[in-house]
Amino acid sequence: MGPPDDRMFRVLLRLRVRDAAGFERAWLAVGDSVTGHPANLGQWLMRDTDDDGAYYIISDWTDEASFREFEHSREHVWHREQLHPYRESGSMVTMNVVYHLKPGGQPAEPEAAPR
Repeated sequence: MGPPDDRMFRVLLRLRVRDAAGFERAWLAVGDSVTGHPANLGQWLMRDTDDDGAYYIISDWTDEASFREFEHSREHVWHREQLHPYRESGSMVTMNVVYHLKPGGQPAEPEAAPR
């Protein structure tokens, strides 16, 4: 049996970039094209501690259908175009969040997207 439709959906991107400083500036400049979407719950940019050219981007969504809608939108195409000059390679993994453990807490019910 698959997860309920109301579980939070997470996207993890791994990118190799050239010109790390330029990439970070461009990512910040276009970030609201993702976080401005009503189904987006936030996103994070992380740089690998062992490889300065490797970055990870995590974005959380209320559900997969909303992410897929955004993924095929003009806004996302524009977002990718702004970052493309810095990108050497990349991969994407998608997942449903099953549990979220908070400090000092016990396992909770399966994580549902906030309503």
